[in-house]
Amino acid sequence: MPMAGPEVHIDVARQQLHLMLDGATLRTYPVSTALNGMGEHNSSGCTPRGLHRVRAKVGAGCAPGTVFVGRRATGEIHSSALAAQHPGRDWILSRILWLTGCEPGFNRGGAVDTLRRYIYIHGCPDDCPMGVPRSHGCVRMTNADVIDLFDRVVAGTRVCIHSTQTPGLMEGAAP
Repeated sequence: MPMAGPEVHIDVARQQLHLMLDGATLRTYPVSTALNGMGEHNSSGCTPRGLHRVRAKVGAGCAPGTVFVGRRATGEIHSSALAAQHPGRDWILSRILWLTGCEPGFNRGGAVDTLRRYIYIHGCPDDCPMGVPRSHGCVRMTNADVIDLFDRVVAGTRVCIHSTQTPGLMEGAAP
């Protein structure tokens, strides 16, 4: 039976997000996942694994570079001058796809709840590198890419976060 709509696959090892429809890749975007690697626990700073869904979409119609705090637009547009006023801030820009885990005890509920960890797919400053893990747990995208993805998915879209690995290589083992 064909899927009802597109789904998102995030490959942490390759730092790529794939928008898929019926098994075919529609788009591939570079991303930046957590500097601390993969994991589900609260306050870990890790990107959670497994099956998720887009719980909410935030920022429709906002200008590229719109700054969000607590999922609310602040009225600011990111700039180098604004960044200089707030050094070290984890910028959430342009659009937010707020994720919820679908696997009770793994990424949903208790100390491993993706939604309560406020894990998003979101935009970031244009000078943030893509293709390398640098986030605090979320999946960062360029502003243009997150706007493009936002316009292609709906609340409820399936999101699978995984890591491709060399066959026979255990997670965490040195190659």
